[in-house]
Amino acid sequence: MATPSESLHGTVAQQRNLLTRTLYKPLRALSDRCAQVWGDRATMEAALQTAFPSVPYCKFLYVLDAQGRQITANMSRDGLLEEHFGRDRSDRPYVREAMIERDALTNSRGQHYQQWGDLGDGTQATDFVLSAAYISLRALRPSLTAIQFVRAASGEVLGFVGADFALRELPQAQALYEDPRRPRRVDADYPRADAPSGAARLPSKMDAQIDTVIRVMEELILVHGVYHVMLHFSSSQAVVWVVDDPFRYRLLAINELTNPDICLAYPKCPYPTNALVPAERVRDILDNMRTLRSMEGRFYLRTGTVNVFNGMVSLSFSSDSSHYLPYEEFLKMDYSFWIDG
Repeated sequence: MATPSESLHGTVAQQRNLLTRTLYKPLRALSDRCAQVWGDRATMEAALQTAFPSVPYCKFLYVLDAQGRQITANMSRDGLLEEHFGRDRSDRPYVREAMIERDALTNSRGQHYQQWGDLGDGTQATDFVLSAAYISLRALRPSLTAIQFVRAASGEVLGFVGADFALRELPQAQALYEDPRRPRRVDADYPRADAPSGAARLPSKMDAQIDTVIRVMEELILVHGVYHVMLHFSSSQAVVWVVDDPFRYRLLAINELTNPDICLAYPKCPYPTNALVPAERVRDILDNMRTLRSMEGRFYLRTGTVNVFNGMVSLSFSSDSSHYLPYEEFLKMDYSFWIDG
């Protein structure tokens, strides 16, 4: 087992700095080329095709105008994908980040709104934004986008070069972070003491972002060696056990569970061949837990657990009842059994 790394957030920051240093130069060169031929779609797409091999780990390259609308096709490993031309990406989180940065720079009259990323050689990654990780719309997996501004000779921002990446294909931490030993208290969403008997659950912070939490958990299990997950829906936290460090658990708070960047802090680990839960059923199990949690009624799911090695799912409800069952039975059970039974 590798020596534990520093903190979770410190490890994520290290990985993001590494990515900035890896991606900046090829994307800067591409943006300079696009600026020279701005508005000529065919020539810009030819530039994307030429540059694609120089952008490591990239899934898609494309060019956006200043409003976030795509003015080229997507360049992919399989060639140009024409259906993406004209796509409006202005509402996507990575484009919003870039636009906020651009507008802040404009309003500060050329002064740096933020300290650009350090390239390690005394220079900075100017006009480069590495987005926070997000869940992709199509694959529903943690993804990340690098944005490089395209500037005219006058300094005006003409648009952006975008490069999309799947987190699972990017370099990951080489050692697990060290989970700090410190007291923590997280209050659950139980009804108040003066609430009527049988009161319905109060929405938790995890409930508000449950889709992101479920997708992050899925990625950690399938790609990063997490084999046992305990999701505390009521108190908005999770406990995970990792194959590379099986005797210690790691506690993830809601701000970490809703940040797909944390996947960068876990070394890659092949899904275990001796797991009883097939990899293709992990999503189904987690999705079913989400469905159970969201059902209305006097009894609601507080905690859901899955262990991929023994193939067992455990569920704890507000009625103080707990259930342990093989994942196959969990996936085929009628949900009304849990609420009414």
